[in-house]
Amino acid sequence: MVLSTRRRFFYLSILLTSLFFACDDSQKASNDKPGANSDQSAGLPAFIDATAEAGLAEFRHDNGARGKVYFPEMFGSGGGFIDYNGDNWLDILLVGGGPIDPDPEHFVKALRLYKNNRDGTFSEVTDEVGLSDVQAYGHGIAAADYDNDGDEDLFLSTLRRNYLFRNDGGTFSSVGEASGVSDQSAWSSSSLFFDADRDGDLDLYVANYADWAPEKDIFCSVQGVVMPVTGQSEKLEKQFGQKAYCPPNEFQGIAGRFYRNNGDGTFADETEAAGFLSVPGKSLGVAEFDYNRDGWPDIVIANDAEPDQLYKNKGDGTFVEIGKMSGIAFGDRGEARAGMGIDTGVLDDSGQESVLIGNFSSEMIGVYRHNSDGLFVDRAAMSKIGHSSFYSLTFGLVLFDVEYDGDLDMLAANGHIWAIRPSLDGSTFRQKSQLFVNRGDGVFSLAQAAPGSVFEQMMVARGASIGDYDRDGDLDVLITENGGPAHLWRNELSGANYLRVQLEGKASNTEGIGSQIIAVVGKKRMYRRIRTGSSYLSQSEKVASFGLGKNTQVDSLLVYWPGGQTDVLLDLQGNQELQVLEGTGRYEVLTAGRSE
Repeated sequence: MVLSTRRRFFYLSILLTSLFFACDDSQKASNDKPGANSDQSAGLPAFIDATAEAGLAEFRHDNGARGKVYFPEMFGSGGGFIDYNGDNWLDILLVGGGPIDPDPEHFVKALRLYKNNRDGTFSEVTDEVGLSDVQAYGHGIAAADYDNDGDEDLFLSTLRRNYLFRNDGGTFSSVGEASGVSDQSAWSSSSLFFDADRDGDLDLYVANYADWAPEKDIFCSVQGVVMPVTGQSEKLEKQFGQKAYCPPNEFQGIAGRFYRNNGDGTFADETEAAGFLSVPGKSLGVAEFDYNRDGWPDIVIANDAEPDQLYKNKGDGTFVEIGKMSGIAFGDRGEARAGMGIDTGVLDDSGQESVLIGNFSSEMIGVYRHNSDGLFVDRAAMSKIGHSSFYSLTFGLVLFDVEYDGDLDMLAANGHIWAIRPSLDGSTFRQKSQLFVNRGDGVFSLAQAAPGSVFEQMMVARGASIGDYDRDGDLDVLITENGGPAHLWRNELSGANYLRVQLEGKASNTEGIGSQIIAVVGKKRMYRRIRTGSSYLSQSEKVASFGLGKNTQVDSLLVYWPGGQTDVLLDLQGNQELQVLEGTGRYEVLTAGRSE
């Protein structure tokens, strides 16, 4: 999340014009540079900023900045789409942040839950569902039915103590400590639920960042002085100049934690037994996928100024780390980059998975494609994502079929960590989000935003998630800002057909997390996976969406469940959402969307 060497950090530090968020509107210059958009598409699909009409405009994230220039102030928080009451209408959960030093006089709700009113608007129900009393410096969320009782539970990662909220039919109980996942010793970031051992119970992986606390703060000045604060920040500023945010190499990373589900509502910390103690920490993004198609879920982790890591499942729910030997650990110059947001998916007709990782400005987004032999090749330049992402600092990153032509496109939610004016490397503080449109072969065009488009908005973006909140069939976008608002973008796509698929597990977990779904239309095969995690600190919907273009049906749909069962469904009509029941070969129509 920061520069890869100390020298580059201090070089950019001299460009600081004020403390974090102390910049004016003149800093909202475009991060586009001549040549950066040399392969643009004709234009973007139509997104409408629905934040105000949806009732989300009053939300503001509090990054805790109180003039002390604490390291965590830069990271922001996530949010996402969940369905807490099981009505098949996506609700929105946002992480509020708050003061870093305990401050009983300044209470900020750690979570804000907004219920979908089914008419394009949302109403806050945080108090009614039992989430209003949580006071924590929150970062990320993950949502899944960990206890297999039919409703969606919540996990909140924070700076000091993690929380697990059990859903009791639409209200929540805090059970993190009783269940064994509260970990009050680590600064946690992204997390995901997945079935590591395929026993039908969802396990939990929690990425951790660094060993930091206010009492362990370090003074870093714009002149390059680094020393412990020891309560003398003001004295040090007088002596050495203005305090700046430190680079991550000044802090010790903390390994993430793996919790095995015991099947009785509790978890066992099996981090070492499962093979995860090798994580160097400073982890910001984590994704689950099955890159080698052996039926066992693997884990890929984006680390900040540490090698990115790939954990191969050994076929028994334990893992071996192969990031360096697989080619995914470093950038094209052999250095550890500032990995943040992450996502995986099949981008071309090879059927092979790709891993995309958001990095710092002056570091291209990583685009690693699997070559079927356990090796990944960085295709950032070849994909044409690399050059256009060079000046951006990417946190949230999601793959989805934005225009429903059958190919996965990529959204990068961008924003810097320092309040800088346009700098020599082309960076700005507030940045535009970018949409890269897949032409079908893993080569992308940076879509051109029309004047007034949501993609012209300048943000300090952090989390990004997708979901069809208005149930019109297409995929909408939620973006969070650090120290700022949330943004809900409604997709106004027209003229393309689709099929959306939910799962109901029986032998597998109730939501079918870890299932691979393949839709076949003519000679085209589209791959989707039901999962949590990915992006940055955020939760997307757990529905597989297939774009059919001008086709009106799916010839065959194959569902590979984590429990080993395969269901095959034939000749499915488009423009509807289905729920497939594990092991039956049957489905239920949940909703029929537009038909065009």
